[in-house]
Amino acid sequence: MAGVAFRNISKVFGKDVKAVDNLNLEIRDKEFMVLVGPSGCGKTTALRMIAGLEESTEGDIMIGEVRVNDVPPKDRDIAMVFQNYALYPHMNVYDNIAFGLRLRELKGFFWQLTHMAEARRIKLDIDSRVKEVARMLQIEKYLHRRPKELSGGQRQRVALARAIVRKPKVFLMDEPLSNLDAKLRVETRAELIRLHRSLGITTIYVTHDQTEAMTMGQRIAIMRDGKLQQCDEPETVYAYPANKFVASFIGSPPMNFVDAKITNVGEQAYVDAGDFKLALPAGHPAAGMSGKSVTLGIRPEEIFDATLPSRVTPNELNTIRAKVDVLEPLGDRYIAYLTIGGHKLVSSIDNETKIKVDQEANFTINLERIHIFDNDTEAAIR
Repeated sequence: MAGVAFRNISKVFGKDVKAVDNLNLEIRDKEFMVLVGPSGCGKTTALRMIAGLEESTEGDIMIGEVRVNDVPPKDRDIAMVFQNYALYPHMNVYDNIAFGLRLRELKGFFWQLTHMAEARRIKLDIDSRVKEVARMLQIEKYLHRRPKELSGGQRQRVALARAIVRKPKVFLMDEPLSNLDAKLRVETRAELIRLHRSLGITTIYVTHDQTEAMTMGQRIAIMRDGKLQQCDEPETVYAYPANKFVASFIGSPPMNFVDAKITNVGEQAYVDAGDFKLALPAGHPAAGMSGKSVTLGIRPEEIFDATLPSRVTPNELNTIRAKVDVLEPLGDRYIAYLTIGGHKLVSSIDNETKIKVDQEANFTINLERIHIFDNDTEAAIR
């Protein structure tokens, strides 16, 4: 097993298209790391550079203690699972899984003729490994079928089996679940997590889906325009986003953003949006920036119906009055679209609420979980 490191890695296509911009990132041995970001942010290019399918323009890529920039892809001991499965249509499932092992360990027809005993032993070992991984992924009864006879989820398992059977140092997964339906994606996510815990192989997983990133990654690395924005455990990224982009990308529904200004009334500092203002918690770094224009960030799940019990006690410092424009039922929750003066907010409130559409109501906000961003740099002030 081995960790992976990007050290000052950049990739430029053509003269000026910088797909990856001075990326520094350490993926620990046996870690499940997720690279996440919008389309075009550089995450797949980063993955392809690890695989050797793209050459870096600058910097070093390390697998374990070895610099692999000049190592051919076949010698990097990695296995890659693609979005489109990339199965051989003319081979059955067994042969699709075994093909890479045969190519790697059986050294051609004439070698097998002159080393019959050793070749027989290798074939028996390959057979054992293929059947073992097929049992692990519950596809043993499909080994005789061809890919066209399988469902999307079954094909994905075959692609995973082909990668797992090699027992590589590193798994690379490029949006492997994007072709599955919603229910199957959830099931396969859980299966991949279970497999990682069982196999303990360093895994780098690329997705644009923040839900996949949050539920699967031991750490997640958020990228934008080729640059790393933040890398940390999912809970930390959610609670303490490094900047406005990360805050907007992680979380569903996304964070509310409101233009505001820091003001002071006596010793109490406020973040003042004009139509409403909220008290800043004691000791907040923004409290000493009176007059500064900022962006206020509030997650929908930190806005509560003031008439229902919650972890926030309503008072004049944390309560706003807003009109309810739309209520979307989601079973145990409502997504409420609110208007307060010239501002639009989204709230995720308990389904016990008695609030109705077109009604004005009081909402409390968890002041300990508000976010303040510098308007010049978009960095979080904390």
